[in-house]
Amino acid sequence: MAEASLRSAARPAGPSPAAEPALLESGPYGKLPRIGPDGRSSIRAYGRPFDRQDTRPRVGLVIGGLGMNAAVTEEAIRRLPGGVALAFSPYAPRVELLLDQARAKGQELLLALPLEPTGYPLNNPGDRALLTGLSPSENGDRLLWALSRFTGYVGAIGALGPMRGERFAQLGEAMSALQATLHARGLLYLDPRPDGAKAPWRAWGRAVDLVVDDPATRGEIDLKLAKLEALAREHGAALGYAGEASPVLVDRVAAWAGGVESRGLVLAPVTALVRRPEVEPARGR
Repeated sequence: MAEASLRSAARPAGPSPAAEPALLESGPYGKLPRIGPDGRSSIRAYGRPFDRQDTRPRVGLVIGGLGMNAAVTEEAIRRLPGGVALAFSPYAPRVELLLDQARAKGQELLLALPLEPTGYPLNNPGDRALLTGLSPSENGDRLLWALSRFTGYVGAIGALGPMRGERFAQLGEAMSALQATLHARGLLYLDPRPDGAKAPWRAWGRAVDLVVDDPATRGEIDLKLAKLEALAREHGAALGYAGEASPVLVDRVAAWAGGVESRGLVLAPVTALVRRPEVEPARGR
C-alpha cells in the first residue's frame, strides 16, 4: 500500500467523542484544535478504527456540502455507512446535533475550507474565504475562524461543496502555510483536485483520486464509483470526493457501499488512506 500507517494508540470501536478538552485551546473566534501534551492528535483521537493489517484494496469516499441543509444532512448521516467521511461547511449554523448524529455512527468528520475557486467571484465561497488577493495575515486569520466553527474533526478538505479552491491552491507559499498550520494542530489535509494535484507535502494527507458527482446524474455517479473501485484495485487504495450530498448522490453511494466488500474491497476511513508529510513543518509554525 502506498499510504503510510499512523502509529497511534488504538481507540475502542464506537462513537468518537465530541471533543477532548486536552486537544483544544482558546483562539480569537472560539476553541481551536491542538496537539495534546502527550502528543495525541485529532487524527488519532477522532479517527475511525480500522484494521490496518487488512490486505484488500482500500476505497474511501468523502461527501461534502453538508450542514447547510439539515434535512439532506440528516438523510446522508442516516443512510451512509460509518466508513464514509463527511465534510461540513464552516458557514453551517447550529450543526452540533448533526455532528453528534454522525459521531454516533463513527463517521469521520472534516472541515470544508472555503478557498478561492476557478470562476471567482462568480463562484463565491463566502465572505470568510481564503483568497489570492488577501495578505498572509488576513488569510491566516480566516483560517483560524474556520477551524473554530466546530470540534471533533480529523482534518480539513480544501473544498466548499463543488468549489475546489483551484486558484488559491496555485499559491505555493500560501498552501504551504495552510498545511503547516493544520499539521501543527494535529489535523490532516485533503486536496480535492484529482487532476494533477500534488499530494499535501507539509501535512498528513493526500489528494483525492476522483470526483464522483461531476456531473451529478445517477448514471454518471454509478460509473464514477466503479472507476474508483478500479483505481483502488490498480493502486491498492483510492479516495473519492462528492461535492454535494443530494438525494440522488446519497441513494447511489448507499447502494454502492453496501456491496463493496462482496466485490473484494474494503471501505476505509480517510485516516487509513493518508500519507506522511514529505516535509515535516517546524512545530508551532
